[in-house]
Amino acid sequence: MSAPTPSTPPPFRDRHLSIAKRVDDLLSRLTLDEKIGFLHQFAPAVERLGVAAFRTGQEALHGVAWMGPATVFPQAVGLGATWNTELVRRVGEAVSREVRAMRARDDRVGLNVWAPTVNLLRHPLWGRNEEGYSEDPELTSAIATAYTRGLRGDHPTYWRTAPVLKHWLAHNNETGRDVTSSSVRPRVLHEYDLRAFRDTVEAGAVAGVMPAYNLVNGRPNHVSPYLREQLRGWTEEELLVCSDAGAPSNLVDSEHYFDTHEEATAAALLAGVDSFTDHGTDSSTITARVRGALEQGLLTESDVDAAVRRHLSVRFRLGEFDPEHDPHALTAAFDTPDHRALAQEAAEQAVVLLKNSGGLLPLAPGTRLAVVGPLADECKLDWYSGTLLHRRTPLEGLTERFGPEHVRFAEGVDRILLKTSAGTFLHVPETDADDAVRGAEGALDPALLAGRTDLPPLTAEATGTEFSLVDWGEGVLTLRAPDGRYLSVAEDGLVRASADQPGGWVVQETFRLEPHGNGHLLRHIGTGRPLSVAADGLKVAAGDGEIFEVVVVESGEDAVRRVAARADVVVVVAGNDPHINGRETEDRTTLALPAHQERLLRASRAANPRTVLALVSAYPYAVDHAELPALLWTAHGGQAAGTALARILAGDVSPAGRLPQTWYADDSDLPGLLDYDVIGGRQTYLYFEGTPLFPFGHGLSYASFFYEGLRTHIEDGTLHVSFTVANTGDVVADEVAQLYTRAVEPSVPRPRRELAAHRRVTLVPGEVMEIAFRLPLSALAFWDVAQGRRRVAPGRYEILVGASSEDIRLTRTLGLDGEPSVPRPVLADGLDAVDFDDQSDTEIVDRTRTAGDSVTPVTGRTGQLVYRDCDFGAGADGITVEAAGEGTVELALGDGPVLAVLTLPRGTGGRYDYATVSAPAVVAGGVHDVRLGLRGPVRLARVAFTA
Repeated sequence: MSAPTPSTPPPFRDRHLSIAKRVDDLLSRLTLDEKIGFLHQFAPAVERLGVAAFRTGQEALHGVAWMGPATVFPQAVGLGATWNTELVRRVGEAVSREVRAMRARDDRVGLNVWAPTVNLLRHPLWGRNEEGYSEDPELTSAIATAYTRGLRGDHPTYWRTAPVLKHWLAHNNETGRDVTSSSVRPRVLHEYDLRAFRDTVEAGAVAGVMPAYNLVNGRPNHVSPYLREQLRGWTEEELLVCSDAGAPSNLVDSEHYFDTHEEATAAALLAGVDSFTDHGTDSSTITARVRGALEQGLLTESDVDAAVRRHLSVRFRLGEFDPEHDPHALTAAFDTPDHRALAQEAAEQAVVLLKNSGGLLPLAPGTRLAVVGPLADECKLDWYSGTLLHRRTPLEGLTERFGPEHVRFAEGVDRILLKTSAGTFLHVPETDADDAVRGAEGALDPALLAGRTDLPPLTAEATGTEFSLVDWGEGVLTLRAPDGRYLSVAEDGLVRASADQPGGWVVQETFRLEPHGNGHLLRHIGTGRPLSVAADGLKVAAGDGEIFEVVVVESGEDAVRRVAARADVVVVVAGNDPHINGRETEDRTTLALPAHQERLLRASRAANPRTVLALVSAYPYAVDHAELPALLWTAHGGQAAGTALARILAGDVSPAGRLPQTWYADDSDLPGLLDYDVIGGRQTYLYFEGTPLFPFGHGLSYASFFYEGLRTHIEDGTLHVSFTVANTGDVVADEVAQLYTRAVEPSVPRPRRELAAHRRVTLVPGEVMEIAFRLPLSALAFWDVAQGRRRVAPGRYEILVGASSEDIRLTRTLGLDGEPSVPRPVLADGLDAVDFDDQSDTEIVDRTRTAGDSVTPVTGRTGQLVYRDCDFGAGADGITVEAAGEGTVELALGDGPVLAVLTLPRGTGGRYDYATVSAPAVVAGGVHDVRLGLRGPVRLARVAFTA
């Protein structure tokens, strides 16, 4: 190839060529070392070609995160609660515009955004519940598709940002998240976990995915064969797969899946990982591992080329190489009036009215309010929030809406002194902070003090500081000084009042009070050490800590009773702090409200039965609401959360948020955190057979709605559904019409009902609107394990329309010819062990490190696998199993006796050393159910029969 002249730019600079040709040209000009450099998150510049440095990964879950002030929208679970795809698309568009605007002034801001999270909210105790949209794959994919379309922009060639979906795959626990394996049977995989990803990718606005930390079926997601077998087949676009932070090293260091980092890096790259997020900004470790893998013959240069091609494809789509033609290059939309209004609109639409007995809500003008609770005057952020430019707490919103003369406040936390054994008290010294850390009126601004280590540590004095003790449940508390600063432990071990809020990867602002003798130890949770008073101040102790007496100056419950008794209505604002008891790295242990908040609620109800509970939380609670006249829930709603809640309570806006996940009544309703079999475990609204506290899709309104006229017909493989909804109330309100389907007499376990479509509409009083949906008949299909594909079974199907999964207003039944099932031809094809119809006490594990599944019994138990409708033709006389490990496989038909026992030889090899074992087994001709029993640490891959 001849070198281009200055007047002839190289082909990769020619915007008239296809992106594929431009990528090929640029790739051909890169040296091997330059290409290897592109595999790290922080890809260096190639100055000789005029190629800039590039960083994958900009967090943008509900606003631009970690890069300073930005518009903060409701948490993802709150956006899911809006059930409004058009609103969420506009939020995504606003976020992407702010990414571009911030990028223009700070090149640390990346255009490859790591959002949204499409992990399904299968289990409400998952610490990262706030990051997902819904427990339902249809709703999740609809919201995620809308958000990615907003992030991408609508230009046909150039993307405003390049969204990456998180976290691939079946990731719903933080406990042991890098070493635990999710056992996911094929039906659950295809009907549930893969579906949310697939539908979003196929919609065409996704640039890539990020594998999760966990393992699926015994294999780390970062070497998942599903990346090539499933993901890459869903689109013709080059999808960029970005590793999660530190996960490539986990393959050796914590998971011990590979012996060397060279093996692990090669396996991840071959599986489809294109960008390695590891060792921060230092790329030298990853690039050295890639070079080592190449030298050992584990990789070829063409393997590297495949990953770099996907990396470059994203950069071309972002307009990097056509700056003068990039329509997004001059975007300056940042903290605009439109974005502020959108943040408020989103927060309003996310509020869910769960209960409203006796019409207590909306509140009448002039109502005297008592606003109480630990979240009443808070506007909490989470790990993926930006820094607030504007904020409204519920107290501020209600005070602004009803007037200060009508609002009284009590936080409801205990005010305490901490007395040492020497008779002194913990004291926060005065600070000589300069004017730069003072607000407009000279008061200390806690936000400007966050993270400082030059402030004086706490001391022990004759006169103590009165602290606000905020009890977050499970023994976790925070302590706050009178000026609003939280006690925090710095790297030097000293305790200072220096944080505006609890936060950080390791939260330094949380403590426990542990009974000890006649007092309490005050233990810092972040270090696990008790506190002691030393000559240089209060600090974490290397040994025994100080014994403190807790002197209660005022009980939070007394303060609540006092203001509640003098109010017309009490609004209790309770919930969680997103950095405490349920967050990334930490699952919750219970659905229960913190005990202190329960006591505040009881105190309020006793003083004033007209008590409204407003839950502001990242996840569901099991709340005893029998004596509560009104109950609302909203996720942490970003900068406008307080204004939104006030406008809903006042009736300025009729609530129309809907629950994106089931609210269970009790912990006993929940499956095990690591039980990912939503079918066998009867999980989520799809299969749960108990009585929920509040069902999926539930949400009340200040209006009433009437449904009628359900009509259905099938044309050209499409199911057409239409009906009308009328606003029979006297206020303008939104309704969320929900369409569900159900197989009436399924041959295999199917959902009780399954969301097929939804639409949020605005109706004025008396207005009647026709709503129509079009569904491909494939939406009624299930994954047939016998045929390894989706199939629409013949039979009757119910079409259900209503206001929630349990509030069904209209129903019609239709019959479909479908595609009949056929018996499994086991004599010809055998059985893959993982393709069972039913099981007990087994889990799925990796057949090899790179592909395939086997089944093994849960340790210490006898596993059972059932395969229905197996066709043995004229009969069989033998059975052969392919298995590894030790133990036995037992064959029976249906509920009959054991026909054969196959024993694996002992000590024949490791978990991937499969042996073939045969035994005689006389099976009569015809169709039978096959039952296999697994005993011992056997790993069963396949079964075959001989005639």
